[in-house]
Amino acid sequence: MSPVVVDMKCLLPAVPCPRKLPETLPDYLYTNTTILDWIAENPGRCKDRLTSRKTILYACNTFGEGQSGMDFEQLRTFLEVCRLRSFSRAAEKLSVTQPAISAQIRTLENEVGARLFDRDGGKVTFTAAGKVFEPFAEHCLQCHNHIMVAVGELHRSPRGEISVSANEATSLYVLPSVFAQFKRQYSRVGLSIVRADRAQSVESVLSREVDFGVVSLPLKDARLTVDSIHRDEIVLVAPKGHSLAERDTVKFAEILQHSLLLPKQGRQRELIEDLFRSHDVQPRVAMEVESSELLKRLVVAGLGMGFLPRANVLADQKLGLLEIIRVEGVRLNRELAVIYRKDKTLTRAAHAFLEIATGRSRPHVPATPPATTSKTRQTK
Repeated sequence: MSPVVVDMKCLLPAVPCPRKLPETLPDYLYTNTTILDWIAENPGRCKDRLTSRKTILYACNTFGEGQSGMDFEQLRTFLEVCRLRSFSRAAEKLSVTQPAISAQIRTLENEVGARLFDRDGGKVTFTAAGKVFEPFAEHCLQCHNHIMVAVGELHRSPRGEISVSANEATSLYVLPSVFAQFKRQYSRVGLSIVRADRAQSVESVLSREVDFGVVSLPLKDARLTVDSIHRDEIVLVAPKGHSLAERDTVKFAEILQHSLLLPKQGRQRELIEDLFRSHDVQPRVAMEVESSELLKRLVVAGLGMGFLPRANVLADQKLGLLEIIRVEGVRLNRELAVIYRKDKTLTRAAHAFLEIATGRSRPHVPATPPATTSKTRQTK
């Protein structure tokens, strides 16, 4: 396993280094550039590896002396208030009281020596100090997460929890087989499914509220990794006994004579509108609905025809509840992908989920936090 590089200046104030020398030290301390820079500046203390071991602990303690008592919980609270722009919503998200949130922020401001937020009624905004503080708080928590991941890598089998955000139809018709296979192989890993529309799923991934999202393509965002996991066709469906269902294929012009149920918004709605726009015609819209599952039920009830992904209607077709109608010259394809942040530290559980979801094996690379180099560190 590759050495894990940890920025001790960032972490040790919250986790003081013990002054009693252990028998051995983790190898990653010998590769930490912050510590090694300090050793290079104090060559008299580094005659051999044993002395270097003592020097590393001395440097750790030196970096920890005289530092503030801020902790990771305060940093998490600060970042949650940053994200939600609200003390009350941050309290609800973290399952604590609003006075507790206020007290943590107050303590943090006392430690920093500056106000981090301006509070004007119910509105919360950054101060100049808050804007400066935010990326450093984020970095400290990332370092903490890297350490926890590195420790977790000692366990060979995946564990923990994976959270996935997807819309209703994807959760019902595409992901169950993925989740079932994953749980059969990795029963010790918890799965949390968040049902949300495409835009909300993307936002949840970017804000780190969930580990993965499953959304329709195309999607272009430089912050995200996008891996295709499912392809199928969007087909025209009609209730059982519909006049068009009696024929093998129908012409596009014929569907203009019948009422259509359309999704209210989303990628599927865009594809349907593009189809009619390409023929320079407008559909006869009977109703717009927000849920694809509701749209299907309305088709079964005889309220009109509609376009739905094939995966969503195969079971209903076999049961004789609706019919799939082939339209000459029309083929609407859709592609789903799993998305996650490019800078996300992937645990073994996350790697295992991606392998099953995509059907492709991928090398597991242990987490390595960014090192602090002498070029960027200022030595006092």
